[in-house]
Amino acid sequence: MSFLNKKSGVVRRVAAVAILGIGITACGGDDAADEPAEEEAATEEVAEEPAAEEPTGDPIKLMTVTTLNANGPTYENIKIAAEIAADHINSNGGINGRPLEVIVCDEQFDPAIAATCARDAVEEGVVSVVGSFTYFAEAIVPVIAESDITWFGACCPISPSELTSPHSFNIGNQPMYAVGMVRQAVEDGCEAINAVIVEGADAIFQGPMENAMSAYGREFNDVMIIPNAAPDYSAEVAQATTGVDCMVIVLSEGPFLTWNTAMQQSGSDVQQYGPQGNLNSISAVGAEEVTDGNIISGMYPDISTEPWADYRAALEKNNIDQEANDFNSLGGLGTWAAYIGFAQIASTIEGEVTAASFFEAASNTSNLDLNGMVPVIDFTQEWTDGLPGYSRLFNRSVVYSQLSNGEVVPIDNEFFDVGDLAQGIAP
Repeated sequence: MSFLNKKSGVVRRVAAVAILGIGITACGGDDAADEPAEEEAATEEVAEEPAAEEPTGDPIKLMTVTTLNANGPTYENIKIAAEIAADHINSNGGINGRPLEVIVCDEQFDPAIAATCARDAVEEGVVSVVGSFTYFAEAIVPVIAESDITWFGACCPISPSELTSPHSFNIGNQPMYAVGMVRQAVEDGCEAINAVIVEGADAIFQGPMENAMSAYGREFNDVMIIPNAAPDYSAEVAQATTGVDCMVIVLSEGPFLTWNTAMQQSGSDVQQYGPQGNLNSISAVGAEEVTDGNIISGMYPDISTEPWADYRAALEKNNIDQEANDFNSLGGLGTWAAYIGFAQIASTIEGEVTAASFFEAASNTSNLDLNGMVPVIDFTQEWTDGLPGYSRLFNRSVVYSQLSNGEVVPIDNEFFDVGDLAQGIAP
C-alpha cells in the first residue's frame, strides 16, 4: 500500500461544515442598460445557476480510521483528504440536503486503540467507516459489521475481513499493483527480473506476483525479502541488480528513498518498477538520474489528470500544504474516491441514510462510476472465482505512470485488468 509518511496528530472529531463562500451572482449596476443584448443574455444565463443550498438537519456521521500519532508510518494525508472531501460534498448540498460530519479516529498503530475506534463508531451511530487504512482492520471490521456499519472504499485492504466480509466494499485493490508491475516489466521486454519485497509484505504480494510470472511462462531470477528499516541498502542493491535488467519492487516511501540512494551510488542501469505513492518524487530525491524512466504501477490515475479536478481544487481552496504530505498516493487519492463514492450511493437512498440502509444500497450497487478515478465498479459481483481469500476485490485494474527527472508523469489513463494474471492465467 502507499505508506504515506507524515505528520502526527490526535484523535479528533471534525465537523465538515459547508463553505459556500462563492456565490454565483449577476453582474450589473448602473451601467447594465448600456450593455449589448448578447452580453445581457449571457449575464442572465449565469445568474440563473443557483448555488447549492447549505445542508441542514442532523448530520450523517462517517468515520475515517488511520494512523496519525505513532513511531512509524503516519498518514495525515488520509485525514486531510477525508476532511476536504466532506467539505466538498457539503459545499455541494450534502447528502440529500443533510451535512456530513467526519470523525477521524487515530488508532496510533495499536490494535487495542483500533478496537476502540470500532466501538466508538458503533456508539456514535456512524453510517460507514470510509476511506481508511490501518494494519489493524481485523480489530475493526467484525465489530462494526455487527451493527451493519460498512468498511467502505478502502484503498489498500490487507486483512482477511477487509478482503472477505460482506460489509467490506473496497475501491482499491492491493496487491494488484504489484501484479501490474510484473505485467509491465514483461510487456516492456525485460529478460531477467528480480523481485524485491519488504519483509512482512511477502505474505500478501509474493504469491500473486509469482503467479503473474508463471502466467507468462517465466520465473523470477530471485525473490529478495529485505528489511523494512535499513539505514543502507547497498548490499541488497548489489545483489538485486546482479544478472538482471529489471526489478519489481514492493517498498514503502521511506525505505524506497534509502533504496534509491543506494541505486544512485551504485550507478546501476537496471530498470525499476514500483508502487504508486512509494516510488515517487519524494523517494527519487537525489536519485533523479538513476530513477529516470522508472515505471509506477498504481490503482488510480495520476493526480494531474482530469478525474481529480475537484480534488486538486479542494486542496487549493483549503490551502493544503502539498509539500508536507503526498496527496498523489494510494491513501490520498483513495480516500477522496471513497468519499465521492459514498456520496454517490448514499444520495440514491430514499428515506433515512442509516448504516443498514447504506449497507443495502451499497450491496445493490452494480454501476459505481467515479468518472475515471477507477474503472466502473460492480459491488454485486464478488470475485468468487478469483484468488482464494480475495472475494471483495471488485476492482482488479492498474494504471501506469513514470518518473521523469524526479517527477511523476502519467503515461495514460488506460486501466489494465490483471485479475487473471494474479491467478497465473495467461493473458
